[in-house]
Amino acid sequence: MVQKQRSQGKDLIFEFPVTAKRRSQKDPPGFTGLFVQGPAGDKFVYINIGTYAGQTDTPWSRRLKIPLGMITWEMIESGRVLVAHVPGTSNDGSPSCAYEWRKRVRADWSWRVV
Repeated sequence: MVQKQRSQGKDLIFEFPVTAKRRSQKDPPGFTGLFVQGPAGDKFVYINIGTYAGQTDTPWSRRLKIPLGMITWEMIESGRVLVAHVPGTSNDGSPSCAYEWRKRVRADWSWRVV
């Protein structure tokens, strides 16, 4: 289930299943799944960009890190689909990447129940 897409100036949509496991009543969700990466308590999904996504005519080789830690049990237990609208463009006009998430907080997106 790899989803290759190329932006034509419109939003891209990626869908992936994630399993949430409850370790205890007090703990936040523990995420697993084919596309889930990272250590316990800091799970995420990467979206590959440029050469990492198989594109050959680009100078970009990046991965966009989509953190899962903002997802709560309340959101999961709603039984509805969760959506994250994530800016794909950096402040300088280049593709967003994982490094940007570490150096600054992105307040312009979050996970939402739809």
